Amino acid sequence: MMRQLVKRVVHRTSSGIHPYISFLRSTSSSSSSSSSPQLPPFDYEPRPYNGPSAEEVFEKRKKFLGPSLFHFYQKPLNIVEGKMQYLFDESGRRYLDAFAGIVTVSCGHCHPDILYAINEQSKLLQHATTIYLHHAIGDFAEALAAKMPANLKVVYFVNSGSEANELAMMMARLYTGSLEMISLRNAYHGGSSNTIGLTALNTWKYPLPQGEIHHVVNPDPYRGVFGSDASMYAKDVQDHIDYGTSGKVAGFIAETIQGVGGAVELAPGYLKSVYDIVRKAGGVCIADEVQTGFGRTGSHYWGFQTQDVVPDIVTMAKGIGNGLPLGAVVTTPEIASVLATKIQFNTFGGNPVCSAGGHAVLKVIDKERRQAHCAEVGSHLIQRLKDLQKRHDIIGDVRGRGLMVGIELVSDRKEKTPAKAETAVLFEKLRELGILVGKGGLHGNVFRIKPPMCFTKDDADFLVDALDYSISRL
Repeated sequence: MMRQLVKRVVHRTSSGIHPYISFLRSTSSSSSSSSSPQLPPFDYEPRPYNGPSAEEVFEKRKKFLGPSLFHFYQKPLNIVEGKMQYLFDESGRRYLDAFAGIVTVSCGHCHPDILYAINEQSKLLQHATTIYLHHAIGDFAEALAAKMPANLKVVYFVNSGSEANELAMMMARLYTGSLEMISLRNAYHGGSSNTIGLTALNTWKYPLPQGEIHHVVNPDPYRGVFGSDASMYAKDVQDHIDYGTSGKVAGFIAETIQGVGGAVELAPGYLKSVYDIVRKAGGVCIADEVQTGFGRTGSHYWGFQTQDVVPDIVTMAKGIGNGLPLGAVVTTPEIASVLATKIQFNTFGGNPVCSAGGHAVLKVIDKERRQAHCAEVGSHLIQRLKDLQKRHDIIGDVRGRGLMVGIELVSDRKEKTPAKAETAVLFEKLRELGILVGKGGLHGNVFRIKPPMCFTKDDADFLVDALDYSISRL
């Protein structure tokens, strides 16, 4: 099977994959000589599935949905049920979901407390916009504001991360009177016509005008030109302002740990220096917490807190709703006031059902101490992966915090050559063993491990053992 996978992968030269596989040194381990690792026990029986087959679903999707949609795996999975950190396909086979619906299912698939809140609200009122009063949106906003530092107390609800970042950018431009935005190379901030300009990965960008946006050097400790030297990366921001703008900017936006870019954590101290530079140039500082928020990093509730800064605007989505279409922008009263000069309205933002569900998410994270859980399980996972890195040369870097982890695969550690073909093979092999991971980075050579925050140490051990087993058989 592995030979067939390799053969399929290496002949895809049209996508830039070289027609060979570099077989790297792998020191034998217990996993490499034993039978394949098995999923941890889980006391749950999925319902019998009587719906259309994967083939039928895929055909209908190709016929009626846009051709830009992509799917994971050579044979797409038909996922029909989920429970906590596990997913089930049409045959009832269980998979460990180590990607959480692209870092969206924070508390667990079909978490009972969240389902209860959604269902109870749905029985009473599914939709009423903010032209009427309803307690759910205010209760949720109050609870969310209570999680924010300083004067970040005004909440705008939207439906996605792209919407949140677009609104934040509009706020920055209106508040400062400047148009020029700064974002990082390797960043992902959305795919709408405006946020696509902030995004700096060519695989996600259409050839459209992106406006007054400057992409500065990414403070990537592994691949960055200045290593972990935050001061040199910050100097690049100052140079862009001095040489590429009028001297005034609207704002700066960054993820603290880049998600789509491959779980890249910014060089320590970077944001503190850059926030100071940007504010001196009249700009505001925006923290994109779409993936890092709500305790996922373990050490802190918000990603920006790992850099000891307080932004002027914070955007969030994904984990805020555990799968509901929900996003938010939180800012100061002063910045929020600029939108009062016109009508700013969102039909579905703060919908009663989404507000009830989102509020339940916050309660579950606190009740189940998910931030502390992410710290404990994440530390265990990262240490085991670093131990694995010592045995397998293909693992170039292990990085991240809590349950936001990246494993970068390389075919040459010194040159850091992206192991694109090998990554594709291992991606399929992990699926065969029952593990669903994400992929990221410009070259798609980073495994993104960002599971629901109920992911356990047993799950972590299974994932590492399965990766060890798979690499040993490359």
